[in-house]
Amino acid sequence: MSDIVVSVEVRERTGTGGARDARRSGLVPGVLYGGPRGAVAISVKRNELVKAIGTGKLIANMVDIEHKGERQPVIARDIQFHPVTDEPVHIDFYRVEENSIITLNVPVHFINDEAAPGIKRGGVLNIVRHDIEVRCKAGNIPSEIIVDLSGYDIGDSIHISSVALPDGVKPVISNRDFTIATVQGSRAVIEDDVESEDADAEVDEDEGDEE
Repeated sequence: MSDIVVSVEVRERTGTGGARDARRSGLVPGVLYGGPRGAVAISVKRNELVKAIGTGKLIANMVDIEHKGERQPVIARDIQFHPVTDEPVHIDFYRVEENSIITLNVPVHFINDEAAPGIKRGGVLNIVRHDIEVRCKAGNIPSEIIVDLSGYDIGDSIHISSVALPDGVKPVISNRDFTIATVQGSRAVIEDDVESEDADAEVDEDEGDEE
């Protein structure tokens, strides 16, 4: 059972007018999808939803919704926010079971940049994928995917094959070793490297002339 429980009510009136009425009453309209019961129009108390969002554990995690004392596990898959006030204006939930296999995007978190030689020399981390689409059980959704930057130098690429995914979590893209990020050198670093290589070459030439 999730530690987040969101109470919902069934909306009798649907469409734009029903959604507008819900918002005027301090509610956030939404839709519950999935399962044999089909789509159901629902509403959530705005303050309760804002509190759940504030935990950072609502989106893309299995939570419980409660209606008239009955609870069921769901995934909050999409929340729309007002462009000016940033208040939630709509939410979609999907019915799931703990062992249901689902597909979703999980954010990527990079650590140990101080242990990356390329970044220590002034290189820049170029993030190709800020999240990765994975397949896993609904009860085993990782909150993030950790990428360890230790040892990566300028010119190196970080591929999915070098990332330790949690048990039971598989990338949806399985036919290629896709890139998550690269370590790129700044112009100054590249010029320094070229100058160093030129200096080494001159030393080698001088040593060769002395022989």
